[in-house]
Parts: sequence; C-alpha cells; structure tokens
Amino acid sequence: MMSGRMHRGWPGGRGRGPGRGGWQQADLPGADDAAAWLQGRLPDGWFTSAPEVTVDREEILIVGELPPVEGEFADTEAGRADRAAAVAGRISRFRESTREERIEIARQAEHRYQRKVAWGARIGDTVELFTVASVPVMTRLRQPERIVLDTLVDSGVARSRSDALAWAVRLVGQHADEWLGELREAMARVDELRAKGPTGGTEQ
Repeated sequence: MMSGRMHRGWPGGRGRGPGRGGWQQADLPGADDAAAWLQGRLPDGWFTSAPEVTVDREEILIVGELPPVEGEFADTEAGRADRAAAVAGRISRFRESTREERIEIARQAEHRYQRKVAWGARIGDTVELFTVASVPVMTRLRQPERIVLDTLVDSGVARSRSDALAWAVRLVGQHADEWLGELREAMARVDELRAKGPTGGTEQ
C-alpha cells in the first residue's frame, strides 16, 4: 500500500490572509491532504514507492520512483553513458505512456487545490521533472545585493540577474534546510495561535 510522503514548500500548503509581514498570501484551499488524496488517486504500479509530494502557493510537484533499468553496465565511460541512456529512455517511456492519465489527475487536483500540478520521475540519482511552473517574482534590490548578482553573471555562474537570483535561492535552500524547516514550523504555530485568538469582531 502506498503511503504518501509530503514535503511542504510552505506550512500546510496554505495561503495567508491579509496582515503584516511579507509572507502573507491570498487565501488558498489547504493542501495538507494532497499526498493522501494522491495515494488514493494514482494508479497502482506507477511507482515503486510513495511519490514525493511538494506543495507551495502555486504548484504541487509529484515525483515518483520508477523501477531500475535492467542489465549490466560496465564501469567505464561507455558503460555509464549506456546506463544514462537507458534511464532516460525508461523515464521517457513512463512520461509518454501515462500522459493522458496524468493530465486527468492534474485537472482534478488543480480543481481541488487551486494550484498547478507538475510531475517528475526518478531512477536512482537521476531525476527528470516534466513541465514544472516557472513563476515570476518581483523584488527590489539595493546596490550591494545587485553587485552580488552581477558578480555571478560576470563570472559566468549565471546568465542573467534573474538566473543569478534563482541560483542564490537554490543555494540557500541546500545549505539552510534545517533552519528553513524550523522557520516553517514557527510560522505554522503562529497560524494556530491566531486561529485560537479573538476575532476582534462583535457577535451578532
């Protein structure tokens, strides 16, 4: 039986109502049960184990593990290239053979959770994502921050300021995962306390 694993890009996958601070967002349906809903909705046999489900304000990303490729591959440059080609072919076969059903599942999930749905597949250390959302984010940066981005561009690490900003965000996510997790938990606790507090209104 498949048991969903859910990684939250935001606590509970919920949007926030108006209020102070930069993290509030317009209300969205809760997505706490997204992994469980997918557990019941995904066909048996698609993945070898429960898919990883990641939720943020805009998107639900579903990444499942496929069976390993069969056959022996020599530990040589040619053998490794052959194995990589076999893995790419296996993922491509899954993508094509499940396309119509994935579209229907995504349509239902998007209606239920008001977020786009993207898919991915994994074999070992190889992960391929299908049509994930690229969401523009507007921001204002002071000169020291712009200099950091321009240094990344000038050195060839990034192609543009927007690419450099995305690179920096990925780097923070990789090296501050524990801290970000604690921050999300603290924010979820704030939501719980706010829900328990007085509404400030007068009962009619």
